Order: sequence, then C-alpha cells, then structure tokens
Amino acid sequence: MKEVVRARGHENVSAEHASTFEVTTDDWLTPAGDCILAVEADRSPADFDPAFVEACRNAGSEITVRFEANGHTETVRGRGHPDLSFGSERSMVGRTSEYVDDRTFVVNAGKAAAGFDRELVDALADGAEVVVTIEVEPAG
Repeated sequence: MKEVVRARGHENVSAEHASTFEVTTDDWLTPAGDCILAVEADRSPADFDPAFVEACRNAGSEITVRFEANGHTETVRGRGHPDLSFGSERSMVGRTSEYVDDRTFVVNAGKAAAGFDRELVDALADGAEVVVTIEVEPAG
C-alpha cells in the first residue's frame, strides 16, 4: 500500500535536524525549521486512506519513504507503531526515535533530515518540486 504527497522545497530548507524530517502543508518556512524538507504539501496524514493508516499501526510494519526531486532520490526506512494516529491536518514527521504524536507517520527511521543527500537538499533549497512516496509493508 502506498500514499503519495506532492510538495515543494523552500529557500530556508537546511535539513540539519539530527532526529526528525518533516513535510508540511504550510506555505512558509523559517530558518529555525531545520527538519522541514518541503512545504505546500498537497495532502497531510489526516488525508491518508484508513486501510493504509491501519497497516502502519502495526509495530512490525516496514515503512519506506522516498523523496524524489530534480533527478535526486532519497529513501528512508522505518517502522510502524500502534499509537500512530495520522491525525495531523498540517504536517507529517518521520522520527529516528519511537516518539509518537499526531504528526508522526514513521518511527525508528534510518535517518533524519541531517542524513539526507546534500544534492537533494540543495535542490529543495532552490524550491524544487518533490514527490514523497510512502509505502507500508504490513507485518506478517
């Protein structure tokens, strides 16, 4: 199962955060938002299909997040969690930890924003369009 989100980069994308990465529906980004990779997302977690959400709520589910922009691709693998709500209508956050709130869509991610390929980050800082594909492989 998969969900696709389209967004764009922003001049303040720095991708320096060491434990999270984020995509937001907001149309602005301050320099303090060092985990945010893209703005103006066309969808938020609250828009995702209920069957997709349910599959992500299994701790054994594998979640793969792929960012594609200007010929650059970054893939992050993580896990699902029983407490994922997908309730946020504003943003989605991937976390290297197991912390969960209404914005969290993947935990135990293999990397945070700081680990993203710098060529992709540069493209996003130049305002590139980005396609974020989230795939879940249910456990068992």
